[in-house]
Amino acid sequence: MHTMWKGSISFGLVNIPIKLYAATEDKDIKLRTLHKKCHTPIQYEKKCPNCDEEVKNDEIVKGYEYVKGKYVVLTDEELQELKEEHEDKTVEIIDFVKMEDIDPIYFSRSYFIGPGENGGKAYGLLREALKQSGKIGVAEITIRSKQQLAMVRVYQNCIVMETVHYPDEVRNVKEVPSVPEQVEVGAKELETAIMLIDQLTTTFDPEKYKDDYRLALQDLIERKVNQDEGKTPTEAAPRQNVVDLMSALQASIEKTKKPATKTKGKPAKPKTAVGETTSTPPNPAAPPATAKKTKTVRKKA
Repeated sequence: MHTMWKGSISFGLVNIPIKLYAATEDKDIKLRTLHKKCHTPIQYEKKCPNCDEEVKNDEIVKGYEYVKGKYVVLTDEELQELKEEHEDKTVEIIDFVKMEDIDPIYFSRSYFIGPGENGGKAYGLLREALKQSGKIGVAEITIRSKQQLAMVRVYQNCIVMETVHYPDEVRNVKEVPSVPEQVEVGAKELETAIMLIDQLTTTFDPEKYKDDYRLALQDLIERKVNQDEGKTPTEAAPRQNVVDLMSALQASIEKTKKPATKTKGKPAKPKTAVGETTSTPPNPAAPPATAKKTKTVRKKA
């Protein structure tokens, strides 16, 4: 059993080292939400509707809405300071009362209390004193930064702590609508109702009560598994980075562009510096130039 809290119980001058364990567990069957098309679990992202962007954990702060649409922000440092001021690793018993004095509406969660190191004798003393007196202890404890009221009592051979709601956490019954103040009940009807209660009265045995829906749901799941009706999510297509894709497209466009064409016309003559002459170099592939023949024309006398 996992130890969820370590501390001590104190009443008067007696201090008992203890360990706290969850006495109950949630047996509900957890169902995942899947995409009907491919049976992949649905993800839920933290998104700011105002900025229309996904928000990272380090960008999230805590705030209290004191009027509609207005918040006061509480920093992690402020919350940590408050936690350190009020965190006390002691179950301090401040009163002892009778169990029947407490209405069950106040009860919240149950925890087993086990003795810490060298606390066995003092633990046994408190357990026996609670049994003999028929009383339960009213205590205060801080669990997970929340101060809670608690009742310390004996369950079988173990000390149990029941966290209970503070009075202002229980709603006023007068707020329940349509509850009649006084109703005239016929004697015959009342007698019949009491007779029915008597017939159904028995000793409480928690083992006879079962969560029929949970058991039926569990059977349905097991049948589907045995009939090989399990679904495997289809393999997701590889994601492409949008930025890389755009870069690749742009590069492809640049690559397919035709080189710029040169303006048609005679090539420009190279410029020469003042005092320099230019000559066209001979073409070795061209045939040798032949001397032109000249004719002498004689004039008649």
